Amino acid sequence: MSRSNKTLLMLALVAAVCFMAAPAMADRLADAIAEAQPQGEPGYLGIPGGPQLNIIIGLVWAVWVGWIFSTVGAFGGIMAGVGHITIYGLGDYAKSFKKTMKLNKVVTDSIRVSNQWLVGCSAALSSFNYYKAGRLVLPLGIALAIGSVAGSWLVPWLTAGKISLKAYLGYFGLFVLFLGCYLLYETTPKGQANKKAAKKAAEAFQKSVKEQQAGGNVDMAEMGVKVQKFTPTACEFSFFGVEFSFNPLIPVVGGFFIAAMASFLGVGGGFLLVPFLTSVAGLPMYLVAGTSALAVLIGMVNSIASYMLLKQTPVEWGLIGAELIGIVIGSLIGPKTSKFIPDKVLKYIFIVLAAYVGIRYTTKGFLGYSVVPPF
Repeated sequence: MSRSNKTLLMLALVAAVCFMAAPAMADRLADAIAEAQPQGEPGYLGIPGGPQLNIIIGLVWAVWVGWIFSTVGAFGGIMAGVGHITIYGLGDYAKSFKKTMKLNKVVTDSIRVSNQWLVGCSAALSSFNYYKAGRLVLPLGIALAIGSVAGSWLVPWLTAGKISLKAYLGYFGLFVLFLGCYLLYETTPKGQANKKAAKKAAEAFQKSVKEQQAGGNVDMAEMGVKVQKFTPTACEFSFFGVEFSFNPLIPVVGGFFIAAMASFLGVGGGFLLVPFLTSVAGLPMYLVAGTSALAVLIGMVNSIASYMLLKQTPVEWGLIGAELIGIVIGSLIGPKTSKFIPDKVLKYIFIVLAAYVGIRYTTKGFLGYSVVPPF
């Protein structure tokens, strides 16, 4: 099957979701509506008086979500949340009901799982495309995923109802700002001094891209990631002739704590994985997006299953279907465009978004509200 046919098949499968008439898990939703007794024309999730959503806006925004996640391996969940909470106004709609009412919780959970559908789809496509391109370190992604499974299930079970998220948010925001500052430091000559392998690999990759653009016969995938050795305590691989190595136990432990923190906050965790992969694993940004996507994918599958199967959370399938089409488009474009963006610029993109996320969590935690959207 040709690449174009595969793309059309994926788009057709995603588009089929749009024709699923009723939201999933109607019993929980029906109970919530019966309690709140809202009035008006049916809107979001079929709720009387609910917001009337334009799915074209969702499709266009989802292209951006898919592109940014597949390009830097992070911020997909955050950007999906901006769309659902702020652009569509679903956050304010949920707040219009008392916190003790079931409909408040149903709409809030629906927003969360809708975000995760978008991130999960982008992560799946990104992982596949980067693997084909030789830009995914499979053993590293699997090691992170193993830790992620344990963290995303165990920690919420241990901490549910025992820790104040509001008190924690401010300090977490400061931590994210620190990560952004640290990556900014890594772009300086002094910071680059300890990243010689990553810099050498990035330069070799960029050189090959330029040769390919000039009409040269360059097999980029063939020069991509080649695993040479793998044991429980050591993994060695090469990327464009540069040797890398790591201890698989370290990303397992790292994946556990990253997934635990991400699950606690209700996000994908890519913005924590990226600094881990660049700083601890020492990878160039060209390998980070795909490897991060694989770990995020596992976490999203777990979380979606938990929300929809265990908590019976409904979603607006018409909206999700349109957004997934946008995600497919953005996620197919991301891996193709990222190879033309210099490694340092990819880091700058991450740094800007880290500043946004850090400011949002810091102000929400310490001030009680966010100074940047979603408010």
